Amino acid sequence: MSLSRNEIVNHLIGIVGKERVITDENVLKESSIDRFRKYESICGVFTRPIPAAVVKVKSTEEVAKVLKFMNDNNLNAVPRTGGSATEGGLETAVKDSVVIDGSGMNEIIKIDTYNMLVTAQCGVNLERLENELRAQGYTTGHSPQSKPLAQMGGLVATRSIGQFSTLYGGIEDMVVGLEAVFPNGETTRIKNVPRRAAGPDIRHVIIGNEGALCYITEVTVKIFKYMPENNILIGYTLDNMKTGFEVLREVMVNGYRPSVARLYDPEDGAYHFSRFSGGRCVLIFMAEGPKAIAEATAAAITEIIEKHEECKPVETRYIQEWFDHLNWDPKKVAEERVEIRETQNLGFTTEVSGNWDIINAIYENSIARIRKEIPDLTLLGGHSSHSYLNGTNMYFVYYYNLVDIRPEQEITKYHMPIQDIIVEETLKAGGSMCHHHGVGKYRSHFIEQEYGSSYYVLDTLKKAFDPKGIMNAGTIIPIK
Repeated sequence: MSLSRNEIVNHLIGIVGKERVITDENVLKESSIDRFRKYESICGVFTRPIPAAVVKVKSTEEVAKVLKFMNDNNLNAVPRTGGSATEGGLETAVKDSVVIDGSGMNEIIKIDTYNMLVTAQCGVNLERLENELRAQGYTTGHSPQSKPLAQMGGLVATRSIGQFSTLYGGIEDMVVGLEAVFPNGETTRIKNVPRRAAGPDIRHVIIGNEGALCYITEVTVKIFKYMPENNILIGYTLDNMKTGFEVLREVMVNGYRPSVARLYDPEDGAYHFSRFSGGRCVLIFMAEGPKAIAEATAAAITEIIEKHEECKPVETRYIQEWFDHLNWDPKKVAEERVEIRETQNLGFTTEVSGNWDIINAIYENSIARIRKEIPDLTLLGGHSSHSYLNGTNMYFVYYYNLVDIRPEQEITKYHMPIQDIIVEETLKAGGSMCHHHGVGKYRSHFIEQEYGSSYYVLDTLKKAFDPKGIMNAGTIIPIK
């Protein structure tokens, strides 16, 4: 027999104490979703099943006890730390799930400047960690837009990518070791060594599992010297995205590693750079690191760009203004909620990736289809960032007005149809999906394309680890 809600709550109280088992109705409603359904939250309409409780865990041992209890009783667990996710992974997909909140596990365990490592619990806020490191002259090199909100466990669980990833890589390139608890309560620790070659690198099963296979409790990541005094910002406007992609490609294949490499189309460029974009695309680079490397990188990038006569330089001060306002802190999130409520305008992004020879086709075909099939968008744009040797990521940015649209209709009327188009065009070209993918058929499309089966986690990863749990929409679901 399944446990009642009261029985679930009482068992959890027995594990962590009454003060850390939250059952307030408003908290439970807000904890049933993430920012994927922010319009529902703003309007006070909650369509997801409400969790039985939010459990504030303080240690790996408590996480293990909670997960074992839930697994033994076929209860769904939703791991959470900073709560800044935008993909739907924090939704409580079934009735009486339990949200396991690790934000209280917030100790910076060790800053090791000799081995260039930092170890932190899952609830350590990235901006706090960065501030402590920068005070000592170091950085993680990781700076997603959510840096003031995000916490270390969630960053690793979602395979986060930062705004300086062209130089430093994504979180998967930074993680050295970690600790995690599987659904049956067993704890695994992957030690902090620079490389291993004894079978598959199991870090990459845990990194990006989105709370599916385990609960990440501790992470160790690389750190780098922090030298902001050497930063060099470069900005240009240009006629079209195709030229911009070619510039990005030339920079990357010639071996240069700027920390920022971004290309905005005219609409997205106008949104961010209205003071100078003038209806043109905008191309931005930042070189950083030791002074000689930063200067050589900036000079080489400038030489490449200036071969393209349509590229016109932009005053550095404008790019600096943009750079100084990259991140979304709690104040900006609150302001956005007020703006959405007052204007009924809502924006989202979807991120895909592709090799150099297909990325422009993904951009042009997706934009054309969205404009044709969903003509009432108020703004549609896209930009490329996070460039690599063999290709780049592409963000699609779209805004729509929700007057006369009920909150529970927003996802199905706009968000999912737009993402379906982007998915179809990306798959058609041979690309793949990155963050901001939410839940639904467009997610399963990619799973099937990449792994041959929508049950790839069960079929493949269970053989490697044999945990007693599996994922659905970001939720640990016990195998019955």
